[in-house]
Amino acid sequence: MNINVIYVEPMAEGWSLRQDLADNHQVFSSGAKAEDAALRLAARLAEAGQASEVRVYLRGGELGGRFACPAA
Repeated sequence: MNINVIYVEPMAEGWSLRQDLADNHQVFSSGAKAEDAALRLAARLAEAGQASEVRVYLRGGELGGRFACPAA
């Protein structure tokens, strides 16, 4: 089973949300907004039967948090 990894990462101006299984990304003005969107996306994917993991990176590049959303 493929797990969709969703990344929240800092950018020079704002925060990026991107996924392994999609070719696009979204940009947010704050890390909190990007993290909230990532968690909502992971929940929707889980409801649709797709397991996901959200990885939130800090400005220094270190992993700040990891959240698993198993498929429903």
